[in-house]
Parts: sequence; structure tokens; C-alpha cells
Amino acid sequence: MAADAMPESTLPATAAETSPDNPWPLQLLSRKLKAHIERAPAAWIEGQVIEMNRRGGNAFLTLRDVDAEISLPASVWSTVLDRQRTPLERGSRVVALVKAEFWIKTGRMNMSVKDIRPVGLGDLLARIERLRQALAAEGLFADSRKRKLPLLPHRIGLITGRDSDAKKDVLRNAALRWPAVEFDVREVAVQGNTAVGQIIAALRKLDEDPHVDVIVLARGGGALEDLLPFSNEDLIRAVAAATTPIVSAIGHEADRPILDDVADLRASTPTDAAKRIVPDVAEELAVVRQARDHLRRSIGRLVDRETDRLHALRSRPVLANPGTMIEARGEDIGRLQQRSHAAVNTAIVRALDQVNHLRAQVRALSPQKTLDRGYAVVQIVGEDQQGHTVVSNPDQAPDGAALSIRVAEGRFRAVSSGHGQHVDR
Repeated sequence: MAADAMPESTLPATAAETSPDNPWPLQLLSRKLKAHIERAPAAWIEGQVIEMNRRGGNAFLTLRDVDAEISLPASVWSTVLDRQRTPLERGSRVVALVKAEFWIKTGRMNMSVKDIRPVGLGDLLARIERLRQALAAEGLFADSRKRKLPLLPHRIGLITGRDSDAKKDVLRNAALRWPAVEFDVREVAVQGNTAVGQIIAALRKLDEDPHVDVIVLARGGGALEDLLPFSNEDLIRAVAAATTPIVSAIGHEADRPILDDVADLRASTPTDAAKRIVPDVAEELAVVRQARDHLRRSIGRLVDRETDRLHALRSRPVLANPGTMIEARGEDIGRLQQRSHAAVNTAIVRALDQVNHLRAQVRALSPQKTLDRGYAVVQIVGEDQQGHTVVSNPDQAPDGAALSIRVAEGRFRAVSSGHGQHVDR
């Protein structure tokens, strides 16, 4: 029985269930492929037209990715192309709505273009601006992320086109400013669909080299389409992730690529980059000479000033005759000694006068002085034959009481009596 007459109920339900003894008919596989492929929705894609061939009511295109070596053949009805205001040409950048189709009879898959639109400069600028704003919102352009270039880099990494004027400008002007400068040059494609990949690869190699102090990305301007690789998001993120300072030297002032915003330094041209990454040896030598002259003048003024001070000090009398200072201090010491001796003598005299005065007061108040004036002290003699009680009242001395009388020149005894005293020597 023919394969197309076999009921499908007797065939394997899935491709995994097929076997050499129980295969699928080719038409069944073709129908399943067609059903599976045509379930895929149409998609808008972007690319560049690299081939276009019209044949009657159809046209056959080959689209290539704008950043990679990937191509896709497609077919389009001539009526779709005729709707374009500007005829499509080879090299045009377009967006196309494509739908996968499978032709059962030939077993071929075809990408059918349902709609196609050229991408104009306005569209490209708007797309770049949207990407610029999105990256800025992430903080990739913040000044805090900018790295300072070294004053004098030992080795400079240069990423530029093959044998380009930009390369020559950077190398020549840098050597004129600082002849000892060293370069590590990486020549890459700076436009086209391979540019982004080659630039990123060169950037990473230079960034990994510890001897490279700064990296310059240089191109001598060009049309907006030619500068698109320098606004590619992958390249911008690679530059932001680099640890080596990056200088953007894309000579295009009208439409600045996003690379200018993320780079640590933007130079207006490759020549300007060479001037800003290395100092001018002539200018630096002039600065050194000026510094040396200024230092020499400063030292000369300092030496002259200190010499004048030494002359002034040496001309002073105290240094002309150092003995004068010693003599003056000796005279001061003599005067101080005399003053101290006079003060001590005066204090001694005053103290002696005070002692004599106090001695006179004490003597004037002593009992002996009273006795010398004719007074006597009368005491009653006790049992121990010594005078004890001083008699100050006659009643204290009854008749017959033994008395001891003290006068200026001595003492004598007496007996108390109502009519007189009996004196006992």
C-alpha cells in the first residue's frame, strides 16, 4: 500500500517514535515542518541590504547584521518595494517585517518580507539619543566614574583604523611633544559590521596589559552611519568596565557618538588627543628653567638677607667688644650686693634697737627695780623656815609671827609686834 494511502493512525505520533521499520512518509514530515514553522510569528528585524535582485513580481534580498558577519536571504513582493518613497539600494539600512515560510514541494524554507522600511538619519539619531539617555540614567556618564589621566604615560594604547590618518596624526604629534613616548597600536576596522567586535577585543587586550597607562580610540570623523560602531551599547559598556583611562578621539563635532560621554576624556580630534595625553617637552623644560630661576633668586635673596643680618649683628657694640656686656653685668651684680648688704645691716640695727627697747621695758617692770627704790616684800615664815605668804594686810601678821623681809640688797628676819618689830638678823 502506498505511503500516502496509509492511515496516520498507524504511523508514529512523534518523530521520536519513528524507526527504520516504522518511518514517517516524507510528506508527513514536510507538513509537520510547515505547520511548526508557520506558527512562528512575524518579527521586525534590522539589517543592511547587501544584495537585491528583481525577477518579475518578486525580488530577492540578502540582509546582513549591522554588527556581525551574519546574513539572511529573503524574498519580497515587488509591490512592497514599490511602496517605498525612495528606492532601496545595496547598502541601505532597513527594518523589515519577516515571516518564515516552508515550501513543501521543494523542502525549502524562505523568509518572506511582509513590509520593509529604510532607516533614515533621523531614526538613527533618535535611537542613539534614547540609548544615551538610558545609559546616563544608569550612571555610566557620571563625573565620579571618570579616571584622571597620568601626567606622563609610559606606554599608550592606540586603537585606530588600518594605516589611517588618525593613527598618523596621533603618533606624529605625540612624538613631537614627547619623543620618548611609546605606543602599542592595534589596527582594527572602525566602521562596518565587524568594527564593534574588533574594537572591543583590542580594548580588552590593552586593558589587560599592566604596562599600558592610557588607551586612545581614534578615528578621523566620517558620516553618521560610519560612526555608529562608537555608539554601540556593547562597546560603551566595555569602555565603562575598563580599568585603564580611555580617551575618545573621534573627529566629528556635529553628531557626537556615545563613546564621547563614557570616555574619561574627550578629544575633539586625534591631533587634540595627542596634545592632551602627553606633555610638551619644550613647555616642560621651560617650566623647569623658570622653576630653577625662581629657586635661584629665592636662595640668593635669602642668603643676602641673612648676610645683612650677620653684618648688623657683628656691628653691634656688644659683639664688637663682648667684654662690655660682662662688665655691665658685673656692675649690676656689685650694685645688687651693696643694696643687699645695706638692707641686711639696716634690718639688724632695727632689730637691735627693738631688743634694747624690749629689754628696758622688761627691766622696768621687774620686782628687783621696785626693791631698789626702797620697797620690801614681807612674807610669813612657815614651818620650813621659808617665806611663803606675802603679807599685804597687818591682820595677816599677828603678834609674835615670824616674818621674812626681802629688800634690794638681801633678806632678813623679824617678829611681828603690836608696838614694833623685833628684828632678827
